[in-house]
Amino acid sequence: MSHKIIRRAHVDDSHLPANLPSLLKQLYARRGVGQDECELVLAKLLRPNTMKGLDVGARLIADAIQAEQKLLIVGDFDADGATSTSVCMLALKMMGAQHVDYLIPNRFDYGYGLSPEIVSVARSKGAEVLITVDNGISSIAGVKAAKQCGMTVIVTDHHLPGSELPKADAIVNPNQPDCQFASKSIAGVGVAFYLMTAIRAELRQRNWYQQRSIIEPNLAELLDIVALGTVADVVSLDPNNRILVQAGLQRVRAGRCRPGITALLEVAKRDPSKIVAADFGFAVGPRLNAAGRLDEMALGVETLLCDDILRARRMAHELDALNQDRRDIEAGMQQEALKSLQSFNLDEASLPWGVALFQPDWHQGVIGILASRIKDRYHRPVIAFADAGNGEIKGSARSIKGLHMRDLLERINSQHPGMIIKFGGHAMAAGLSLKADAFELFKQAYDDAVKEVLNYEQLTGELLSDGELPVDDMTLDTAFMLRNAGPWGQSFEEPLFDGFFNVIQQRIVGEKHLKLLLETECGKIMLDGIAFNIDLQTWPDATIKHARVVYKLDVNEFRGNQTVQLMVEHIEPM
Repeated sequence: MSHKIIRRAHVDDSHLPANLPSLLKQLYARRGVGQDECELVLAKLLRPNTMKGLDVGARLIADAIQAEQKLLIVGDFDADGATSTSVCMLALKMMGAQHVDYLIPNRFDYGYGLSPEIVSVARSKGAEVLITVDNGISSIAGVKAAKQCGMTVIVTDHHLPGSELPKADAIVNPNQPDCQFASKSIAGVGVAFYLMTAIRAELRQRNWYQQRSIIEPNLAELLDIVALGTVADVVSLDPNNRILVQAGLQRVRAGRCRPGITALLEVAKRDPSKIVAADFGFAVGPRLNAAGRLDEMALGVETLLCDDILRARRMAHELDALNQDRRDIEAGMQQEALKSLQSFNLDEASLPWGVALFQPDWHQGVIGILASRIKDRYHRPVIAFADAGNGEIKGSARSIKGLHMRDLLERINSQHPGMIIKFGGHAMAAGLSLKADAFELFKQAYDDAVKEVLNYEQLTGELLSDGELPVDDMTLDTAFMLRNAGPWGQSFEEPLFDGFFNVIQQRIVGEKHLKLLLETECGKIMLDGIAFNIDLQTWPDATIKHARVVYKLDVNEFRGNQTVQLMVEHIEPM
């Protein structure tokens, strides 16, 4: 797929501290960093009092703890859901809750969120107070069922609400109408963490800790889990999220993190003392997610809750094996998906603008990743469907810049009433259900709707570059400075540079990765480069001697030696 390389414009960075290196000042200014946002300290977190519903939710849960009622946390089956559930379980127990348990719907039996069926399971467990985490804002029927059973219901979520809100006793969601909380990008685990801090303050006011001889808990101990969930859910790293992630990374680097996170880093062969946000996103998050995709997410939650490193290691190995299974299933599905697109492949212009794919034998747990991979390859919004039984199919959608996926589904739903059974989600990712026999109709309606919203130029992928890196900055010092200047991530992209290089050597390593030896055009220095998952039809090619390379500056560690390496994101033979 062709990419357009766009260099970010030079911007005024005079508002940033003078002691920052000039390269970093410019990188920060281009990403909208304000005067007070360079220092990522917990004291600068947004205050909880602007989060609508937080005070009511905290009071209700504090009442329930004092009355020794049975609390049940209802989570979601992804990494954000697992981390949110773990944060609540650990915090509530630290605060002296006697009866607290959790329930994560199995995605294959119950689907997503607080459904009436899940309320029945909660009732059989004797739950008196339900707390949803990372779900619930669209659970109109589930909340109604819980209220009819006499339960108190506190909904905590971060997903966009529909036109109707559930009739819960409290709703804590910064995206609900009239909520003044400034970070609309907070993950479900961030909302859960804020609620726990509010409950702690409420119990402090009631002299609860003194009465029970409990040491008031330091909830900062849970920030490693908060950071993991925030990065793994790919929410925008706005200033508040960056503070949360940075605090969590610092705990991990200092060796003060949960045994489960340590064990997951070990199986992913990552050094905790050198961890960056991307390690949560690409190494830990997928292993945690594998449980919810292929099996029961309870395994992921138990790994995070575990206090014993040996047990945590056993569970981490199970999660690692599940993740390998997930990768194998996904690879097979990807081959089939690419084959079905092959008919269009000869001419990119004939590809549908909105790609909808369905195979009856595809695995429900992996369609989201499949949609993501196909989207990255063709730069089209993609929905992948799998059979859900009962004559229904479930779709997982991934979008591109400029197309709000949830709004698009709402648009299709209003143009074709009854075609979509249910839908929900965000701008970049969403889920939906259809009757299986409506797939062909939906496929056409979806492509038409995408064409109404996008223009053709938006179907070309863009690579935003920070320009050419001076040769004198291609050093280990610069690479370490950039690594420590994060956390980088969604909407706070790690710096990408581009330049022209002489290609001195090229070879394939590990089946489909390209190892390069590159020389700067001026001939001043030679650098190693690595490009992952390259097109084997183009590379290696001994005739290519010159290329434009888009890259990240990275540190390669091998047998105790540290050298500069270019992580090649895009390479164009010249």
